[in-house]
Amino acid sequence: MKRLVQLATGESLDEVKLDPVSRLDLIKYAGASGDFNPIHTIDEEATKAGLPGIIAHGMWTMGNLAKLFTPYYEEGFIQDYKIRFSGMVFLGDVITLKAVFKGETEQCLDFDVKAVNQNENEVINGIIRFSPH
Repeated sequence: MKRLVQLATGESLDEVKLDPVSRLDLIKYAGASGDFNPIHTIDEEATKAGLPGIIAHGMWTMGNLAKLFTPYYEEGFIQDYKIRFSGMVFLGDVITLKAVFKGETEQCLDFDVKAVNQNENEVINGIIRFSPH
């Protein structure tokens, strides 16, 4: 496995494919985060809000992006996220996380990141700044 500091601009990290989103995932996240908005856990509440069904917490999706960097935490840490939510994540969706090395700035490594669902529809995109030791 290449070290992050050895990547060339445009190189991708290994994609991470998450298990299908489950109600239990979202209940656990609600408890951990304190975000108990019922559109994330209760079908009727999501429907009342005009949604086609329960949607995952945006921050749940964003937090999962960190899994792209799990193999590299001995090299440094995620310093910053700049994220745009671009789609909804529903129960049963299979999310794939992707990162492409953008370049080095201010002694940090910048990556274009995104998450797509099983239909390749983007649900989140942005930049993660990784700070090597």
